[in-house]
Amino acid sequence: MQPSVEDEPTLEAVDQHGGTQPEARPRLAILTTGGTIAMACDAGRDGAVPTIDALSLVAGVPTGVADLQVEEAALLPSSHFRLDTLWALRERVAELMEDAQIDGVVITHGTDTLEETAYLLDITVPLTKPVVLTGAMRAATDLGYDGTANLLAAVRVAATPRAREMGVVAVFNDEVHAARYLTKTHTLALRAFESPAWGPVGWVAGNEVTLGATLQPHLLPWLGLEPNVVLITLAVGADPDLLEAALERGARGVVIEALGGGRVPPWWLPAIERARDLDVAVVIATRCGAGRVWDAYGYSGAHRSLAELGCLFADGLTGQKARIRLMVVLPAASRVDEVARLWTQ
Repeated sequence: MQPSVEDEPTLEAVDQHGGTQPEARPRLAILTTGGTIAMACDAGRDGAVPTIDALSLVAGVPTGVADLQVEEAALLPSSHFRLDTLWALRERVAELMEDAQIDGVVITHGTDTLEETAYLLDITVPLTKPVVLTGAMRAATDLGYDGTANLLAAVRVAATPRAREMGVVAVFNDEVHAARYLTKTHTLALRAFESPAWGPVGWVAGNEVTLGATLQPHLLPWLGLEPNVVLITLAVGADPDLLEAALERGARGVVIEALGGGRVPPWWLPAIERARDLDVAVVIATRCGAGRVWDAYGYSGAHRSLAELGCLFADGLTGQKARIRLMVVLPAASRVDEVARLWTQ
């Protein structure tokens, strides 16, 4: 499919009698949650903190692009988000999908956990209109503040009806990234977000939005989030004590960011087998930045060993996204054997 280029909506349309009449601008809901985009330097705290309220944040967006309905959902660094913050945000976005007065949703968000929020929305909210996340890498009091430019670009994408066919997306540095591919790859750079395996699904250039091929939705049943899911990253020579501790605490699911294409040391296999016997779902991701979780090796601890133990595999998902997916899957599975079916759905 060839990319499409869509300009900002025109302000006039031809009526049935051949005359012209003003065309209604799209109406967008802006949900603000805090993050660096809403931060300014506080001399008393010797650094930037979230202080910019929702109305002040959107004041820099030029009129004429869209009519904006502004709501402050939170005013937090995203590193301070709890699961109930995610839950409430998901529920509000789902409500806005049913609101006939709203044509799209923009969420301003801290960059630390933005990809997890975006992925949760992507796999649980049936989209009837665009949903776009954005944020900033520099605070409003820093030179080169990128918040206003990112927000304007996000508004332009959300005002483009075909954007809903891309699933939930994030817009940074004039690039449009699908939630399922997006990850934060740099701690400080303005181009902090990339889609390592796929690249952007669109771009913003001036007042034009260019979008690529449609993405099919990958929705899961939504019955809430299972909080007791643990993420563990492997390193050379690591003992399985963190996994053992998670099982002792009654974890319902474990995501292991394994080595290479998804391999563990052989001395981890007894603990993984114990997890299986306790009906604890184990998902194998990779600590690498990109690539499939797969190998053709025959030695102990490689892909074949883990498959034989009933592990699930996080193909294409980072460890943090795999954790979100497992947190959604577990409440939706009424039986243990349904976990694997929903995981691969």
